[in-house]
Amino acid sequence: MPEMNMVGAINDALRHEMRKDPRVLVMGEDVGKVGGVFRVTQGLFEEFGEDRVIDTPLSEGGIIGTAIGMALYGLVPVPEIQFADFIYPAFDQIVSELAKMRYRSGGEYASKIVIRSPVGGGIRGGHYHSQSPEALFIHTAGLKVVCPSNPYDAKGLLLASIRDPDPVLFFEPKRVYRAAKGDVPEGDYTVELGKAAVTRPGKHVTVIAWGAMLYEALAAADEAAKQGVECEVLDLRTLWPVDIDAIVASVKKTGRVVVVHEAPKTCGFGAELVALINEKAFVHLEAPPIRVAGFDTPFPYSLEMEYLPLAHRILPAVLDTARF
Repeated sequence: MPEMNMVGAINDALRHEMRKDPRVLVMGEDVGKVGGVFRVTQGLFEEFGEDRVIDTPLSEGGIIGTAIGMALYGLVPVPEIQFADFIYPAFDQIVSELAKMRYRSGGEYASKIVIRSPVGGGIRGGHYHSQSPEALFIHTAGLKVVCPSNPYDAKGLLLASIRDPDPVLFFEPKRVYRAAKGDVPEGDYTVELGKAAVTRPGKHVTVIAWGAMLYEALAAADEAAKQGVECEVLDLRTLWPVDIDAIVASVKKTGRVVVVHEAPKTCGFGAELVALINEKAFVHLEAPPIRVAGFDTPFPYSLEMEYLPLAHRILPAVLDTARF
């Protein structure tokens, strides 16, 4: 079984599905001959040609609008938005058209699209290349939202997303594109959408994270263990539909929960998770849920390591809730 980083695993998933299904195509800014700004699509142009690996103009609304039209005619586009920060010009196409297509047509028409985009900070990209807009799309009925943390999940989740009948936002944490490495099976396999994974079992505090922040949560859990607090770390993997059963099962065990995410705290996805936990597991809570998140400011350039909810910010929250 070969070892891959996330870039290689995503590339392998795209290549596998394009070989298997001639309807699948890749499109976006510089995804062809250049192979994408992060080289995720490198080599696909040479194998599949310009009809299936399409370099587009710098027009996110045009990219997604064109992909919707392709999907309505039976193709399976996998458009790339070069950075999630650039997705806003396509927001209307995504939330007003793509998300509602099956509903407004009574199921007659499906828009089977996977929108890939790098998210998050940690690469000194500044405020135009570091945002995490997942909550905006989770709020939109009709969309699924995925954010893998490791190469194995990245390939399996992407294959599952491409085969899913609903449109999917597939957010890739750029900070761990090459830092996260692991064994990735060759050939075909999927990771089921909507299923979280317990990456570290524990009995005192549940820590919920996804993407690059999973590694910060694990680092904080290691430090907490030195002080006698054993964290159960849950990697959501699919943000929506969220695996509320896995969350409730963990909270029943620990009675305490800390939610970690890069996006600003106010109205971030952590708020919805806390609400769901209060609705479905309130009687099992022994302390108020805590959110450790980005600040309610634009994403800074020079102070990004102060902005990000790294392990040194997660650890006090874990200890405080454990001692409540």
